[in-house]
Amino acid sequence: MTVVLERAPARDESEPARPIGGTEQPARPSRRTRLVGALRTHRTSILWVVPLLAITAAARLVNLGGTPQRIDDEGTYVAQAYAVERFGELAHYTYWYDHPPLGWIQIAGYTWLTGGFDRYEVAVLAGREAMVVAAVVSAGLLWLLGRRLGLGRPAAAVAVLLFALSPLAVQFTKTVYLDNVATPWVLAAFVLALTRRNQLLAFAGAATCFAIAVLTKETMLLLLPFLVWQLLRSAHPSTRRYTLSVSAALLTLMGVAYLVFALVKGELTPGEDRVSLWEGIAFQLFTRDSSGSVFDGSTQAGLTASTWLTLDAALLVGGSIAAVVGLAVRRLRPYAAAYLLMLAVMFRPGYLPVPFVIAMLPFAALLVAGVLEAGLRRFDRSGARLSRANGLAGTAAVAGLVGLVAIASLWPGQLRGLWNSDLDEPLRDAQSWAIANLDDDDRILVDDAVWVDLVAGGLPREQVVWYYKADTDADVSDLTPNGWQDYDYVLVTEGMRQGAGTAPTVDQARENSVRVASFGEGDETVELLRVLPDGTDAFYASDYGDGLARGAAGAALTDNASLSFAGETAGQLIDGQVDARVVTLLAQLSGEHEIGVAAFPQVDGEQTGELPRRTLEISSVDGEPVTGDAATELLEGIREQTGVYTPQTAELDGDRLVVRYEVAGPENLLPAVQE
Repeated sequence: MTVVLERAPARDESEPARPIGGTEQPARPSRRTRLVGALRTHRTSILWVVPLLAITAAARLVNLGGTPQRIDDEGTYVAQAYAVERFGELAHYTYWYDHPPLGWIQIAGYTWLTGGFDRYEVAVLAGREAMVVAAVVSAGLLWLLGRRLGLGRPAAAVAVLLFALSPLAVQFTKTVYLDNVATPWVLAAFVLALTRRNQLLAFAGAATCFAIAVLTKETMLLLLPFLVWQLLRSAHPSTRRYTLSVSAALLTLMGVAYLVFALVKGELTPGEDRVSLWEGIAFQLFTRDSSGSVFDGSTQAGLTASTWLTLDAALLVGGSIAAVVGLAVRRLRPYAAAYLLMLAVMFRPGYLPVPFVIAMLPFAALLVAGVLEAGLRRFDRSGARLSRANGLAGTAAVAGLVGLVAIASLWPGQLRGLWNSDLDEPLRDAQSWAIANLDDDDRILVDDAVWVDLVAGGLPREQVVWYYKADTDADVSDLTPNGWQDYDYVLVTEGMRQGAGTAPTVDQARENSVRVASFGEGDETVELLRVLPDGTDAFYASDYGDGLARGAAGAALTDNASLSFAGETAGQLIDGQVDARVVTLLAQLSGEHEIGVAAFPQVDGEQTGELPRRTLEISSVDGEPVTGDAATELLEGIREQTGVYTPQTAELDGDRLVVRYEVAGPENLLPAVQE
């Protein structure tokens, strides 16, 4: 008997190998397939969310640089981000642990990835763009948080719209504050804390996100008890101890890393001629000046609360009411308690940060939408007998709907102001004036809002001094041993005016100066002051101060037959309104040519009455237009002037020959008359 053994057919190498001794396993779907499947599964939510995120972004990008006017805090965080990106340093001055650096490091990462500082002429706008991105991420996470708490899509959409379109949220969440960078991390932590599957990974992620939030803005630590509360409620009983232990360890380790950073630098505790983490913490918690009471409109806290309520009282008050009601809704209870704690902190004595409200906004929006939906769900629409609880819930729901309509009616006026006004124009004009008129050896005290722009505009870094550092940074003091007398200019903003009395060097420089340029009106006014080392008394006692000598010299020129004057130019000379160097130049030129004087225009911003007109426009030379050879020869001679008579610019501009001198220093304001 012959046994025939059949050989198995050769396996096609292109086919996947079959498992030995078992059923063939299906191939793992590709990443693209999984992505398409996820999009299909969540397509309805995506159709809801994408427009909401677009609205959030658009509401902040419209008039991004116009309103509000840049403030010192914005400039500080942007300057620190600029220092990280461009200088490889943690700050543009000595880093002194007033805040953990992770916030502006994140801003620097964004500007580096997107080329933000190269795309904007105003550096703060690169930071504001990063804030818009953070707001959009926060809006998306707010949607997720609402959905994981069981809110329906309409209610979650209401929460996002409240956050997206509240005038208070629009203004504050596009302003460069560390709170805006921290808020997405806080919301991400709460979203992860609601995860039911893979809890170890999710809870570890929640702890990591919250640690990043605290290392971005330390006030977020207030929310830790409520995150722990949510983690305890979400954790599976069988793994609760393990998952929470791992989360706590991660959170602690990341916090300790900041302490180790200070320890490695030798700056953990106070020491001679060095900053320390201990001093930074002590400043924030104990020694910082109190803001006063929110009930006193004359205090900083009162002004801050008034600003919040003026922009949007509806969301803050509605959020407070919803928080009280939300304590009765189990799923909303941790968030209601968190909001009420932040509300209570506002009323405590001590320092109240202006951006403190930012962390409250998403919780207010969530609670208003959540409580409204809870009331509607309990309202029995079937006509059956209503219980007292259901009746109250229905009444609350109707009241909430009325409140939302009231909110919608109040917002358009505020939003129009935010989208249409240009409050930052005076500051832009002032920084342009400074870049155009200051020399490399001029030292200027500035609001930090313009520090990066002046340095990027060509002024030496060490000559542009953030006014807060004039009295607090030893490196600055070493460069200015004579205090205020070592400064040439002061750029004054509303922030600097509000800080009067807290910075002696700045106060003395302002007291001993004259205003040479001014831009804007009201609180948005920005002034350029020329510091007088000998003081204002000596200045106003001089011939320059009263203008008599200039007037006498100018009056003599009006009798010169070689000079002809158009319009009001002769009267301006007689009144002493023209710079002595211009008067001297005209006297010199009239000895060789017949000159037609067209105007003594004022430089934009210099209409202050304290700075003479330093620009001369000539319309004719020897009876001919300035396009002729005589004018060209005259222009070359003007450019060859030396010393204090060297013009800042001298050029042909259409049918005019324009000569402009730089802002005169106190020591040579009237050189010709004094000689």
